[in-house]
Amino acid sequence: MTTVVSTKNNRKLFLTSAGVLAFGLAAYGLGRVYPPMGPSEGTVAPADRYVSAQVTDADVTLGDTAVPELMQTDAFQVMVKDPTFRALASDPGFAALASNQAVMSALAANPKAFAELAKSPAAFANMLSQASHLSATTQASAGHAAALSAMAVDHAAFANLASDSNLFSALAGNAAAFAALGNHPAAFAAMAGNSAAFAKYANNLAAFKSAALGGTDAAMSANKAAFAALASDSKAMSALGANNAAAFAALGANSAAFAKLGASSASLAAASHAINLMAQNQAAFAALAGNAAALNSAMGAANQMAAQLGSASALNAAAASAVALNAKTFASLAGNSRVLSALAGNSAAFAALGNHPAAFAAMAGNAAAFSKYANNLAAFKAAALGGSDAAMSANKAAFAALASDAKAMSALGGNNAAAFAALGANAAAFKALSGNASALQSSALAAKVMAQNHAAFANFGNNGAALGHAALAAQAFNSAASAAALQTQGKLSASMTAAMQRNPAAFSAMAANPAAFAALANNHAALSAMARNASAFAALSSNANFAKLASMPAFSAALQSGSFAKAVNTN
Repeated sequence: MTTVVSTKNNRKLFLTSAGVLAFGLAAYGLGRVYPPMGPSEGTVAPADRYVSAQVTDADVTLGDTAVPELMQTDAFQVMVKDPTFRALASDPGFAALASNQAVMSALAANPKAFAELAKSPAAFANMLSQASHLSATTQASAGHAAALSAMAVDHAAFANLASDSNLFSALAGNAAAFAALGNHPAAFAAMAGNSAAFAKYANNLAAFKSAALGGTDAAMSANKAAFAALASDSKAMSALGANNAAAFAALGANSAAFAKLGASSASLAAASHAINLMAQNQAAFAALAGNAAALNSAMGAANQMAAQLGSASALNAAAASAVALNAKTFASLAGNSRVLSALAGNSAAFAALGNHPAAFAAMAGNAAAFSKYANNLAAFKAAALGGSDAAMSANKAAFAALASDAKAMSALGGNNAAAFAALGANAAAFKALSGNASALQSSALAAKVMAQNHAAFANFGNNGAALGHAALAAQAFNSAASAAALQTQGKLSASMTAAMQRNPAAFSAMAANPAAFAALANNHAALSAMARNASAFAALSSNANFAKLASMPAFSAALQSGSFAKAVNTN
């Protein structure tokens, strides 16, 4: 079952004019903004670890061992020897930029586009304003979520069909008819292989039925039984007769593409499955088919979602739909992959805590103090009811209410009260949440979605980063859909259109996560660092070790660490 936290009514996706072009051009960037999280070239075997004589005060930024642990990773061992990275890490403005992980990801994908934009704070602010307006109108819809889920889960078949926009348009425009043919594979293969011979039946379904039943058409002679079965299938014939039997005209108009599709029984079977999914959501797919650029953008987002979900062994319709419908919630946590992992691994427990926000906030803000209750729920309940734990003293009533909630306590006790251990193991990440009511609420909502789709999300317990990146891909898809909705309503302003045309990749990234870029807009040091290091970002953008290092929550703190600086400057 797919859970929806917040949705709006379905919107049709007709991307036209300059808005479509912008998002179509941005599709290429999707593959780089949200890189697959699986094995990558450039990874290294375990290396000798960096050893510092002592940890300085500057190292104790997160209140735990996150920075020293970062410096022990293989990624750090590789990057600390890279002259481009060393120069970048030594730039005083880079730390301010690196503190914003969403911006870092977008910048790594399109360094030149953002570097040029950063040279003019006014231009940056104007584009952000337009992108923010689009984001404010962006809502996931059931139709778009279903389309994205279908294209992600069955991405190979859809990518094959989408590679020919005319073929995709023919299939999407007559999805019910071609889905009916898919239930009669021998007849479909014969028609695909000799589609020009069947074009004559457009506007004349009766003649097709008569020929199929009587075996009078030479094009059907090798498959008489199959065509007779098709002609006797009343539902199939009704579907084929729709819109004046337009499917026959579509066959004739795309004969070469259909011949290629029908040349392999495997490809035809895969296509038939994809077509069946189109028929179940024809409005969304027909809209996508209306413009090649829109189709390319959608396919790019679907491919990236597939890569991310697949890297966590979670590529299934339930997970894809839930992420698509709740993209904003999950994307808001994309910069905190450790929290996402903890939530996924203990979703029922954290969903229960979400119903007790004051207690949850207190536990998140002092997570280490609660790790002792792992494997000992009884002790937690006694302390919460008795007010005997100093960590609960400021919120005694909230903890007493939590301890009195039988369902919540049952959820917290799951897997030997492992949620407490997860809190302690990710203390810094949860502490960062505790100071932000919106982020804490998002984590509770995310846990609720995952708890109601536990089987779909369980594997993200080991790969929260993949979930965050999948959500960002879904956000990009939803932003494109909202732009299309504005376009069809005549509400896509000239200034927004101009912004999209001017820098489509930057606009798409900003629309997907305006809050992250808003934090950057007034940070002169960060903008300057972005502008003057374009070549460095370009050189590092495809470096798997840099991507891994920069995605770590402790990376920004590490850049301000004395030991980190010493390691960078002495290699």
